[in-house]
Amino acid sequence: MSKPKKQLYFFVLGSNPDLSFAEVSAVLGISEKRLIGKELLLFETENEIVPENLIKKLGGIIKIGLFQEELMSPDQEELLESLRKIALKGRSAEAEGKFCFGLSVYGEALPRQLAIGLELKKYFREQDISCRFVTSREAQLSSVVVTQNKLIGKKGVELVIAKNGSQVFVGRTLAVQDFKNLSKRDYGRPARDDESGMLPPKLAQIMLNLAGLTSVEATIIDPFCGSGTVVAEAMLMGFQNIIGADVSPKAVSDTRENVNWMRKQYGLERANIKIINRNVVNLAKVIKASSVDAVVCEPYLGPQRGLKNIRAVVAELEELYSLALKQFNQILKPSGRVVMIWPVFFGQERINPYLGNFAKVQSIIYGRPGQKVFREVVVLEKKG
Repeated sequence: MSKPKKQLYFFVLGSNPDLSFAEVSAVLGISEKRLIGKELLLFETENEIVPENLIKKLGGIIKIGLFQEELMSPDQEELLESLRKIALKGRSAEAEGKFCFGLSVYGEALPRQLAIGLELKKYFREQDISCRFVTSREAQLSSVVVTQNKLIGKKGVELVIAKNGSQVFVGRTLAVQDFKNLSKRDYGRPARDDESGMLPPKLAQIMLNLAGLTSVEATIIDPFCGSGTVVAEAMLMGFQNIIGADVSPKAVSDTRENVNWMRKQYGLERANIKIINRNVVNLAKVIKASSVDAVVCEPYLGPQRGLKNIRAVVAELEELYSLALKQFNQILKPSGRVVMIWPVFFGQERINPYLGNFAKVQSIIYGRPGQKVFREVVVLEKKG
């Protein structure tokens, strides 16, 4: 029996490449960080990947595609021939209407990118293929442009070139992030709390993936559930045993309302969801010892405005998080994980809670310049 052929996939990483890589690495077991530029990750594997399914589970990945040719210092005609073959292979002969195609370049800039696209358009017309060349001001087409112009499927293709010195990879995009559904789950849910702030669904997905859970029967708890983003995303990812808890009665009510909305919107009736009004410092009184596989949460991060005494805020949060970790240690199974967000004030002032029986596995800080409170995504693992 012949050995399966290795395929070279690419992943376009999100706005925080380190966080995106950590997520896809946790899901696919990628050990080598093979990048072209800052945002395009290469992954060679014999295992079958179904991009349209995989990308629904990955909050930090913008595109997934497949490179079909590797060229060394190609001239323009050689590159054009490769692009033609890949485009025509992806085009369905039965598809009606215009064939739409776009071109994205990653890594080093490609001289005459627009001219290459126009040459392809000329070639297709010479073959009596009615076509439209989709362009953008940027070197890469966004997931919105790819989706709206149907560049994935029977009627279109997004051609992708990755240039790294004399090495040039040529391929096509197979799946892009579902921005419409993400927006629906973020802004379309019935209960929102803009004042307290809400975890974006994409970040909740990333955190759930960093928990490294291998079974949908695993028990997950978010002890600071807020409006229920982690609970909702865990439901959508197929997990069957999910607990949400919060000290705020309004948060508990909002989470229940959003969970019911998610059930109806996505047909998630099977999931066993428990929502409770409970202070995190008393969590172990209502959750069975060593019964939880993962804690995934964004706790209270301190006041978002008017930070006059940062040291006092840091001391308060260190005490809260230390008490919370003691509770997590009681309810988690051996080697269970905590994926938790800690604040970093002005990108510098970090908190240092008492970890107790936990070891820090991973820590990634991100935020925008000028932002008062950055986020540190921390992965902890219970010892023994």
